[in-house]
Amino acid sequence: MMRRKTRAGRNAPRPARHGRHGREGRSPVVRPPLPPLDTRLDRFDLAVGTAAEFLRSAWEDLRDVSFEVADMPAQATVEGIPRWRVDRAAKRIVLFRIPIERLSHLHRDDDLHRRILVEGSVFRAAAEYLDRDPWDLGPERFRYF
Repeated sequence: MMRRKTRAGRNAPRPARHGRHGREGRSPVVRPPLPPLDTRLDRFDLAVGTAAEFLRSAWEDLRDVSFEVADMPAQATVEGIPRWRVDRAAKRIVLFRIPIERLSHLHRDDDLHRRILVEGSVFRAAAEYLDRDPWDLGPERFRYF
């Protein structure tokens, strides 16, 4: 068998990044849909919003109250770091995300119990605003008999 001598580079193999037609490795035009981004902050805001809407629909006194989320309080009090602040004059309840999430101890650390913790904080803050017991805010919700 005799091999023909070729000029340098004429029959050299293509680089590995190209396919047979020089198009391999391109991305498709339409990619599969990506799941929505879901962060702790988004889950916290969603839990506060749904609990606040439930309370607004159940209590006339809370319809004009603004439920807000802040990261941390400006300063600690004598009792410790507050989880929320109630301002009746401005009709405002501010929930502090970091103290609620990090300083509260859960017996089971999963999404359901974290959501219950956040909703419980919203109920306790609204109860403080109304000068009521938190269990009085949703009495029909807890009667199963």
